[in-house]
This record gives sequence, structure tokens and C-alpha cells, in this order.
Amino acid sequence: MSSVHAQAKRVKAGDRLALARLITLIENGEGKFQSILDDLYPSTGKAHIIGVTGPPGCGKSTLVNCLAKELKQIDEYSTHKIGIIAVDPTSPFTGGALLGDRVRMQSHASDPDIFIRSMASRGALGGIALATDNVAMAMDAAGYDPIIIETVGAGQSEVEIASLAHTTIVVEVPGLGDDVQAAKAGLLEIADILVVNKSEKPAADTTVASLERMLALGEDLKEKRIGSQWKIPLLKTSAIDCEGVSTLAESIRAHYQFLHTSGAWEKCNLVRLSKQVNALLRESLFDAWQEQIDLAGFNALMEKVMSHQVSPHQAVQMLLDTYQ
Repeated sequence: MSSVHAQAKRVKAGDRLALARLITLIENGEGKFQSILDDLYPSTGKAHIIGVTGPPGCGKSTLVNCLAKELKQIDEYSTHKIGIIAVDPTSPFTGGALLGDRVRMQSHASDPDIFIRSMASRGALGGIALATDNVAMAMDAAGYDPIIIETVGAGQSEVEIASLAHTTIVVEVPGLGDDVQAAKAGLLEIADILVVNKSEKPAADTTVASLERMLALGEDLKEKRIGSQWKIPLLKTSAIDCEGVSTLAESIRAHYQFLHTSGAWEKCNLVRLSKQVNALLRESLFDAWQEQIDLAGFNALMEKVMSHQVSPHQAVQMLLDTYQ
């Protein structure tokens, strides 16, 4: 048995250490992780991927911590293992990350049915790390279902999660000072479930009323994206004491059932896998193209760009004409 097949077999058997080591290889882009993922791929495609996004400070990590516990109370998930991927922002200066989301989820550290992995965004836009797709695939193969992905919390760029998750939860919070910020960011357009967290705050009802108006205005956009059959729930939670999170868990279960009965499950998977194939294709073509480039010629061309003799667009066209 090859070492690749042996490692894949351990992951499929639910070996947490083997899964953790594979995720480290994925994050670092090291070794034969892609060969292991290729071996695992036939065992994937079963997990319900849940995305949790929203602005910084809205309580996503605390909410996910409660949600994992509440999902285990639902019959469909009571015997399941739950995977959590928490993406933290990377410092642009040191390249490091605090990985504070994992600190907030320490209550699950000893639970054998919950696997938590914190990841640094490493400069990736869209609120998720570049390796998140592959880490979710590894967890799926290891039998984790559902898999909850918590995004960075960077605000207006956090819409990438909608193309990765089957169910996208957008978390808002009272008192941010701009009730239409979510609409401007496009976050309401990706929501399958909308949550106002920290509902114990006095401004919570005002925020809910504003979001209800925005949902009504965005009804046409919702119909184009997920169909008119699903009515986006607007829920109030207080994650600090897990209030309202059981209702959120039930809404997730209801959306899961809707995805399967409406045929949207296959549509979500097609979008996610098409995006992954396109990303890998772009990366492979660019790497192959770079290997052909004459460095001296490239540097000479860049000197012309620097001296404003050639525009960046013209430079790209010249490179494509030379190395196509």
C-alpha cells in the first residue's frame, strides 16, 4: 500500500491526527497533499457546508460555539461529527495570526465529535483562506457533517463564502451606526439565514425592522439566486448565553431539507466545484506560462512600463503574443 493511500485511509477512518496533519500540509502547500486529496475525493460530497459571515465584532465565534452544541440536539445531527473551520485575519506585517476564534471555542476542545481548525487568511480576499476548499474536502472525507466555516469578519469583501457553502448565515449586530451597511456590502444578497446577534442590546428591534425592510427590497435578487420558495428567516440571538440559537439550528435543518427537495443542493455543488476547477486551472496555466518567460526580456519590458513607454495593458498583450 502506498504512503498516499495509507494516509488517505487513516483520514477516511476518522483518525483526527491524520486529518490534522493533512490540513497542515494543505495550508502550507507542502508534500503530496494533492495526491492524498485525489485519493479522498470519491469519499466526499456528503457534508452540509454552513458559512457564517458578518462584520467584525458581531459575535460570530461565540455564535458558532453555541451552534455546534445546538446542532447536536437535532435528531438529524445527533450522531454526526461536526467540523469547524475558523478563518482569522493575517497580519500584513508579520504574516502571523492570533487564531482567537479557537480560544473562544475551548468548551468543545475535549469533544471527540467536534473538530475545530483555525486557519490564517494569509492575505486571501473574500473572508476565507485560499486553502479552505481543500480543508473542507478533507473534513468531509473524514466523516464530518455538517462543516461550519466562519469567515474573517472583514466586512464588504466577505461574499466568497456564498460560492463555497450550501447554507450562508449572515450575522448582523445592533449599534454599528449604519443600518444599511450590510446592504451596501452585498451581504444581504448572499444570506440564506439572517441573524441579529447581541439581541439584548436596546437597538436590536430597530435593527431587525431595518433589515426586514431591506429584505423586502431585495426580494427580486433573492428569487434570482435561490428561488422564491425559500423565505429568508430573520432571527434574533444572544450568543453570550446561547439564547435563540436553537431556533437558528432548526432553520439550518429546514434549509438543508429545502436544498434537497428543490434541487438547489446540486446547483450549490456545481457552483462550488466549477469555481474550484477554474481556480486550479488559472493557477496551473499561470505556472506553466511563467516557466516559459525569459527573465531578461521580462525585466526589459518592465523598464519600459516603469518609464511609461508601454502601459501595463500593452505589456500583458506583448507577453501573451510572445509566449502563447
